[in-house]
Amino acid sequence: MTIKGWNYNIHAKIITGYLTILVCLVLSLLIVINRMTALQNEVDFISKHDIEVHDLANQIQKNILDMETGMRGYVITGNVEYLEPYNLGSRSWLDNYNKLHSMLSDNSRQQRNLEEIKPLIMNWQTNSGEYMINSKKANNETAINQHFEKNTGKKVTDQLRTQLDSFLANEKKLTAERIVQLSQNNTNLKITLYAIIVLVSVITIATAIFLSNSIVKTIKQVIKTIKSITDSEVDLTTRINVNTHDETRELAEVMNNLLSSLEKQSWVQKSMTDISMINQGVTDITELAQSFVTKLAPLLDAAYGVVYLRRNQGGVVDYVKVAGYAIADEERAASSFCLGEGLIGQAALDQRIFLIDHLPEEHFKVTSGLGTSSPTNLLIAPILFEGRVEAVVEFAALQPFLSQHLTLLDQLQDKFGSAISSVNGRMEVERLLGESQILTEELQAQSEELQAQSEELQMQQEQLRISNDFLEEQKQFAEQRAFDLKKAKDELENYSLKLKASSQYKTDFLANMSHELRTPLNSILILSQMMMENNAEMDMAEIGEYARVINTSGGDLLRLIDDILDLSKIEAGKIEILTDEVNVTEIPQMMRNMFNPVAAKKNLTFDIFIDPGLPAVIATDGQRLQQIWKNLLSNAFKFTEKGSVTVRIEMADPEKVPGISAEGAVLAISVTDTGIGIPRDKQQIIFEAFQQVDGTTNRQYGGTGLGLSICREFTRLLGGTLEVESEVDKGSTFTLYIPSQLEFEHYGRVDDHELALAEVAVSVITVEDEWMNEEAAESLAVELVESSGDQLFYRKKVLLVEDDGRNVFALVTALERKGVAVEVAENGKRAIEMLQEQADFDLIFMDIMMPVMGGYEAMETIRHDLKLENLPIIALTAKAMKGERDKCMEAGASDYIMKPLNIDQLFSLMRVWLTEQVEHSE
Repeated sequence: MTIKGWNYNIHAKIITGYLTILVCLVLSLLIVINRMTALQNEVDFISKHDIEVHDLANQIQKNILDMETGMRGYVITGNVEYLEPYNLGSRSWLDNYNKLHSMLSDNSRQQRNLEEIKPLIMNWQTNSGEYMINSKKANNETAINQHFEKNTGKKVTDQLRTQLDSFLANEKKLTAERIVQLSQNNTNLKITLYAIIVLVSVITIATAIFLSNSIVKTIKQVIKTIKSITDSEVDLTTRINVNTHDETRELAEVMNNLLSSLEKQSWVQKSMTDISMINQGVTDITELAQSFVTKLAPLLDAAYGVVYLRRNQGGVVDYVKVAGYAIADEERAASSFCLGEGLIGQAALDQRIFLIDHLPEEHFKVTSGLGTSSPTNLLIAPILFEGRVEAVVEFAALQPFLSQHLTLLDQLQDKFGSAISSVNGRMEVERLLGESQILTEELQAQSEELQAQSEELQMQQEQLRISNDFLEEQKQFAEQRAFDLKKAKDELENYSLKLKASSQYKTDFLANMSHELRTPLNSILILSQMMMENNAEMDMAEIGEYARVINTSGGDLLRLIDDILDLSKIEAGKIEILTDEVNVTEIPQMMRNMFNPVAAKKNLTFDIFIDPGLPAVIATDGQRLQQIWKNLLSNAFKFTEKGSVTVRIEMADPEKVPGISAEGAVLAISVTDTGIGIPRDKQQIIFEAFQQVDGTTNRQYGGTGLGLSICREFTRLLGGTLEVESEVDKGSTFTLYIPSQLEFEHYGRVDDHELALAEVAVSVITVEDEWMNEEAAESLAVELVESSGDQLFYRKKVLLVEDDGRNVFALVTALERKGVAVEVAENGKRAIEMLQEQADFDLIFMDIMMPVMGGYEAMETIRHDLKLENLPIIALTAKAMKGERDKCMEAGASDYIMKPLNIDQLFSLMRVWLTEQVEHSE
């Protein structure tokens, strides 16, 4: 739809429709608002005017009644208070009358009725009300009686009531009439509203129908066309005609363009199908080219056509004319082109289509029966197959080539190229087949000659086979020899590695044993020397304490030596197992008696669980069994700082326990702790002699590492097995499997020595001794300082870094006797923390082998990180290895003294370094 040249599109149509509906709605709303305003005015008039008129009329009637009642009350009683209603009514009735008279200005009839009432009220007030009140005031009873006898006032009052009732009746009638009129107007408003709604609905529906028809009509045509396309029943030459100038026209034009495109595609597909049909069954390349150009030229509306095929002669590629369409002058059509020669050669070289229009008239002539014509348009296209130009076609036409012609030719390139390649392949196969037949005949003649030679070769092959068999045997012998040599080499290398590791383990073991042996020996020598030098000055309590420490150190030393001797006897096979009856029910109580104090000291939970089905008595070596579980429990408490230690004694299935061949019952004793755990790669090393999880000298937990080796050997002698399950930082479980009946073959010899408890039990006793020793040392400090005459040591502050409580007690006691203030750090890390808090020490005694942080690392930290380069540090070590002094000095020690300590030598070193310290500070 077009309005004065304006394109009235769908958007404008929709807006027009909405505006039309909106205008109708606005007009309807204005009409309704006008009618509702009129109704509201009528309602307001009734609610305000009529009701107020009724109220004023009633008020006047009430005023008259009040005056009459007040006058009668006063006349009867003589009480002045009765005159108040009279006086109030006489003052108010005239005001109410005037208001009512003014409100009746629009009703003259009611105004006249009201004016007739006024003289009556004034007449009653003058001739009856005032007259009676004045007569009462004058006590003129005669006049009063006469007035009542004549009923003068009553007649006037009755007449007033009649006229007021008539007035009110008229007003009520008028109000009723207005209400009826108001109801009628309300009904009219409803009718008007319904009419407006109907009218707006009709207009809306008409507008919607008009707009939808103008929009949907074209869309339906497009949908119908699309459906016909999908159903393959459409005539692609048909087009959609639209008279509107909106989006539907654009939609129709797009649909027409789609139909045109589909028509072109349909033509291209049909043409390709027709051309493909003619290629079937063709076996000659010339016939294929001729049928192709003959079929394609009319489809392209071409008046001339020629096909050039690829030819390769001696490595030179050119294109030769093999077929033509409507060629009158064969001489003018070139017979061949090389690559890049002319448009044909250039099209082959560039592998692209050339389209030329406006050809000159002398370029080429097309001949017919009526005459000749000059084509004006030229089309040259290469035919490709797998990236190679197989042919070039050329067409000339009197009219321009269309886009669908170019599309068809473009899509035919690969198909025609494939057909050319296929026909060439078939022709080549036929040629080769002919040649193969000739060769077959020649080969047949040669095969007869070869047959004779073959028999001769078979004899030679038999001789070669015999030689090969002999060589194969020699080869296998050489390979076996090489394999044996390699195996021997690998075994030697493996043995060398094991020997090297064993040597290292023994070296670490000797270093640790040196420390373990020298530590108790050192405390024995120091305390015994002090007892010899100061026997007269010591009281009995101090001597007893010294003797107790010496005894404990001696016992530790003896147990350590016994461990070493027992291990050597086990390996020599000189340990004998004595079988007796062991009461299994007594084992838990023995465990509690031994280890409840240790658990209480370390704040650990110690639980024992017993299987009710255990046999009361088993036949085994009770002494060795006790040594095994003592060692396992000692290790559990030693390596557990928090948590619990749990023992389970129960029966095990002999068939499920590896390494036990006993036929009777098998007892399982498992010890579970929540300690540090054992790495998986070291869970077997801990049972080997001279091997520990931490074999270094600064390991956190002491001990020689012989306990589990002894336990394993005793378990083997008892016919059992010992297994471990552990996870780092979560704990370990050692399970001892012992048969209830010890078999004879497990017996051996035994001597009178018993294996000592594990080193951990000694460690627990040592911790208990430390507290008592420190308290004793503190109580003697003041007295010892007073008795010392060596003023150089007086009030010097020394830091003792030592982890062994016996050495700490001995050294602290000796130093405090000289007046030295001693502070103790149990390892190198604690010493670093104390020096960071206060660095006012005059000298440091540094033990080398300590847990957490050893002496070497601690001295390097003091010298390099804390920058305390002038603070004397004397290294204390029980290691007697070669080069130990140089190693200590390189780590930062000022001097070196070896355990067991000579107390006089120690004091001499202190005098030297304290003197240098004083001179350095000055």
